[in-house]
Amino acid sequence: MFFSGHTQKVRERPFPLESHLMPQVPRSNYFHFQEEKQRLQLKKFLLHRLFLVAKITVNIEKKDLAHYYEQVFQSILKHHLGEAVTGVLLMYPTYILHILESSSGTLYRILLDYVDHETKEREYFIQGMKIIVISHNIPTRIFMQWQVSTIKVPVMYLDDVTQSQSLEEVITEFLTQTHKLALYLFKTVKVSTKGPGDNLHQVAPELLLPEQIIKYLYKSEEFMDPKTFLDMYNKPIHVTLDSEVVWPAPSQF
Repeated sequence: MFFSGHTQKVRERPFPLESHLMPQVPRSNYFHFQEEKQRLQLKKFLLHRLFLVAKITVNIEKKDLAHYYEQVFQSILKHHLGEAVTGVLLMYPTYILHILESSSGTLYRILLDYVDHETKEREYFIQGMKIIVISHNIPTRIFMQWQVSTIKVPVMYLDDVTQSQSLEEVITEFLTQTHKLALYLFKTVKVSTKGPGDNLHQVAPELLLPEQIIKYLYKSEEFMDPKTFLDMYNKPIHVTLDSEVVWPAPSQF
């Protein structure tokens, strides 16, 4: 048997890179997850819920306040992209409770409108507004539309709970009652209808907060006014330190 002394070179094929063998898993993050969730729910922007209290200026017609807010909402959505406003405006004899649901840009401009009037005009529909709670990235609305109700008679309890409860307890009751009211309106008020209107204190008096709680929250110094909130909102997160602008740059350990 004859064997050639010349050994045939075997061409070695390069081994495929491990990265090509690994399955390509799409990478994402929580922000993309939230965007996809909103897209599936047919919403263009993340939703937020805002709870406000304020004092009604003396000799102001409450219907004019409601009409003004309607014009503000329409103007904002006409000139800026954002979600429609839903919620409820409860106008007591002296104070208001305003719950708003919309995108961050729309809520920002609503607060900005109040601050502009507060700084430029001596008299406005409301004064001393306080932000009680902001709920960010809410999964769904609890109000199907924006509606107004005038509470013509004082809603009072036999005992003033603000004298015996802490601020945390008052806030808990505040959120509990407003949530119950929202569920009632969600179940009973049909879309594109005015709802109970000024008869809310007659059809569901047990769901209305007493005005003394609104007054208590209004006078509390623990809550932020819109101007302070907007100043903080516009403040940059990343602050440049003096040591970062000198040359040569200091070495960091």
